[in-house]
Amino acid sequence: MKRNRLSSRKRISADATELGRLATGLADSGGKLEEVFWEKQLVELIEKLLQDGAEDDLNASLDRLFDSNASAHDALADTVEACAESCVMTHQGRDYDILLFNVPILAWSRFSIPNGTIPKSTLEMLKTHLGAHVFSANAQLAVADYLYSPDQLPRTFVDTWQLMRDLGGAALCNSALKLDLETMPETNQFLSDTRYLLGAVVVPRGQALFRWNEADGTREGALKEWIKQGGPCLEPLLTGCAFQTLLADSYHSACRMGDMASRPYSLRASVAFLQTTLGKPAESFRAVIGGFHDKRLEEYRIAFGPRDSDAIFHGVIWPLLGSEDETTEVAGEVEALLRESGIKEIIIHEQQFPFEFCDDCGAPLYPNAEGDTVHAELPEQQNAPSQTLH
Repeated sequence: MKRNRLSSRKRISADATELGRLATGLADSGGKLEEVFWEKQLVELIEKLLQDGAEDDLNASLDRLFDSNASAHDALADTVEACAESCVMTHQGRDYDILLFNVPILAWSRFSIPNGTIPKSTLEMLKTHLGAHVFSANAQLAVADYLYSPDQLPRTFVDTWQLMRDLGGAALCNSALKLDLETMPETNQFLSDTRYLLGAVVVPRGQALFRWNEADGTREGALKEWIKQGGPCLEPLLTGCAFQTLLADSYHSACRMGDMASRPYSLRASVAFLQTTLGKPAESFRAVIGGFHDKRLEEYRIAFGPRDSDAIFHGVIWPLLGSEDETTEVAGEVEALLRESGIKEIIIHEQQFPFEFCDDCGAPLYPNAEGDTVHAELPEQQNAPSQTLH
């Protein structure tokens, strides 16, 4: 999940100003005791704002710090995310740590990638395997009975905080959470996309959350067992799809992990899609890579077409994430992945392409071999729809 924010020069509230002061103190701390001093005050104010639904104050402070103090911005962003995805709840006289977790699932299909309600029996099996292989022995879980698309994830810190509290309460009481499905946004359909399982894990205060927090556990072992045991449970939810499940993690970290992993996955899915749809080997296609700029380099767009013409059949967007910028060797990484996928002819344009979309349909335009930007469109005789990778 990108943290880049649009700058704002508007007057901000007293609470937003105080957030900036506390975050700056935290970022400038010279030792652990001072960090604890600043962090305690910052957490208390953030939790108050989340409870009050003051999303605008949180964003206004982040916007202001993004322009003026990068280290303070990151300190505030880390703390807001932590407060939105975790808390301490008291239940029957005992304190519990609660964490909102997320399980990204990368998928692609020539058809529609499903999302929606998860049947009760499937949900129970997923919950069992998560508890057995991913979370600690003392963990209690609640898993939302919905397979989320990116468009349906919580849109704000306040929404995330509320979902964490709702799922955490359900986990504490060993009950199910009834989601309001009528408010779910529509899902945009792409050839390759990510789906998410969301849930809350609850442990007695200070105890291990994940299997790899225990002395005999590792992330690698947890992922291996989750794929082996949990993967078959996901198959009925993703009919007609190839998919790859990632490891559960805290909500925001897992979102970023899913974003990072989706980029190479989308490239490989694109090559596989073209081969299966057009019935031609990977080496019969050409890839064209171009950097697209707004005020800065925003993304690379990769166009696929036949080696013997300038047509563009398909396109993939590789967005820059986190601290990536013009100095990051992204084009070389993309080229290496394409060659691993069997593409032999690759053109990398050095020119700066404008961050443009089609005026008529809004679709992104892709670079061709000549350095022009064009629509990606499969040959008319093919029945499969031309879609853009997400």
